[in-house]
Amino acid sequence: MSESQQLNTVEYFLQDIEHHGRNDRTAAAYRRVLREYETFLQERFDTTPPAASYRDCMAWVHEMRSTHSESTVATYASYLNRFYSYLERVGHAEENPMTVVLEEMNETIESNPTRRDITLAEMRAFVADVRHPLHRAIIVLLLKTGLRAGELCNLDLVDCHLEHEAQDWQPRAHIAGRPNSLFISTEHTYGEESGGVQRSASNKRKRETVIPIDGEVKHALIQWLAIRPDTPSNPGRTTAEPLFLSTADNWGARLTPKIVHHVVTDYAADRGWHRTGGGASENVTPHYFRHFFTTHLRDRTGDRGIVQYLRGDVASDVIDTYTHNWGDRVRDTYLEHIYTISG
Repeated sequence: MSESQQLNTVEYFLQDIEHHGRNDRTAAAYRRVLREYETFLQERFDTTPPAASYRDCMAWVHEMRSTHSESTVATYASYLNRFYSYLERVGHAEENPMTVVLEEMNETIESNPTRRDITLAEMRAFVADVRHPLHRAIIVLLLKTGLRAGELCNLDLVDCHLEHEAQDWQPRAHIAGRPNSLFISTEHTYGEESGGVQRSASNKRKRETVIPIDGEVKHALIQWLAIRPDTPSNPGRTTAEPLFLSTADNWGARLTPKIVHHVVTDYAADRGWHRTGGGASENVTPHYFRHFFTTHLRDRTGDRGIVQYLRGDVASDVIDTYTHNWGDRVRDTYLEHIYTISG
């Protein structure tokens, strides 16, 4: 997305709601709230709405609570939620950061009853039809870790520690002593350089996260590594070597969230789970897999904190608690309760 598109997303949305017949009073309320939000982001965080994280949105809600009633704050939050749903739908945002904010405001996690209800058995049948090693690794990883599409694209080889001969690199120090795990960094920001490369997505986490890998994820990654192409522009691995590369157009280049989105939605469309113009309540996208992961693991563990830790949503003090007990609590609980999606 170009800089001009980033700067004009609010105006695009306002024009859209007016075209859909919102009355002048409602359109004016949206305009006032979204312009105030845009100014808040610029002055407080020097960022724009498409680049805002869940914590940026939460800070705005907190600011509103100091001057408005809870009912008014809830109304304004609903405006912002619809705005981000629009950006997600038209491809100007990877996901809706207000989803988590509304969850916390309602003290629930991913409890939207209007989403498509897919059973674990149906999801297993869906995964069984995915044969391409890259596509399978993408879908299995998203389904079993709750990663955002952008976080998956930002993974470098050093962010993956596999106990297998397929690994011919040294994992980063953060996971060197934690075999079969992934490291999700906080340093990657859309349009900025990290690890010697310009990033196409942001990792919307305030603190780093170590995510366990179970046997299914490990198997999918090994199958992918067996066919993974070399990076033509990176002799000697002088810059960050991406874990996932394109095997179609732009061969050997790092995947982008747009590619991941198309991979998922193409398979979903074949199963009748996605249609052009459908909304979040109907369509299966990479973000739906994050919802699926959250719902099923929460129900299986009964531990909200571990699910929030894996999602990267919790405050720093909670993250510290789980980081210090990573091997004893997070990894063991995850491996005991994570669902299987193969066979």
